[in-house]
Amino acid sequence: MNQVIVIGAGGHGKVVADIVRAGGANLLGFLDDGRNAGETICGIPVLGKISDYVNYPEAKFVIAIGGAAARRSIAQKLEGVRWYTAIHPSAVISGMDTQIGEGTVVMAGAVINPCATVGRHCIVNTCASIDHDNRIGDFSHVSAGARLAGTVTLGENVWVGIGATVSNNLDLCDNCMIGAGAVVVRSITEEGTYVGVPARKIK
Repeated sequence: MNQVIVIGAGGHGKVVADIVRAGGANLLGFLDDGRNAGETICGIPVLGKISDYVNYPEAKFVIAIGGAAARRSIAQKLEGVRWYTAIHPSAVISGMDTQIGEGTVVMAGAVINPCATVGRHCIVNTCASIDHDNRIGDFSHVSAGARLAGTVTLGENVWVGIGATVSNNLDLCDNCMIGAGAVVVRSITEEGTYVGVPARKIK
């Protein structure tokens, strides 16, 4: 049985911890720089700071922090770590050439369809939909209820907001943010924040 530690004990961390348990792994506890060892979160112990990962050489780790920059920084600092990919049992993931990178979290009710590739340390949030032939770059986040149509490519560090929609056959460059409820109907080649229907860049 996998022994798993969740990095980050905030709201997102609670959800990831629940997924770890639902998937049948043994959840050891949290590491969090903003908490004190010995605290409990929803009955789960805080084991220490992030640097204390060295005390658990047999464990696997999953980063439960929403910000892409923070996830990337932690992933780069934790040398020699084995990463845990957390997938909720209710997620629907095609077995037809679908790939999910290490450290990624797939939440309850999410759908990932055939020939999709999801990178490392991504978040596919509650009831998000990733359709066929999508390519999702490392550290990207498809928020709750967001919908990506077929053959969509997201770069790295992309955040697709809650309830947003990306039409088929589009490419979104690295480091762009799609606002809640936005509808993307054209490829995005310039990093920034895009909102509205259709989505447009804001300054």
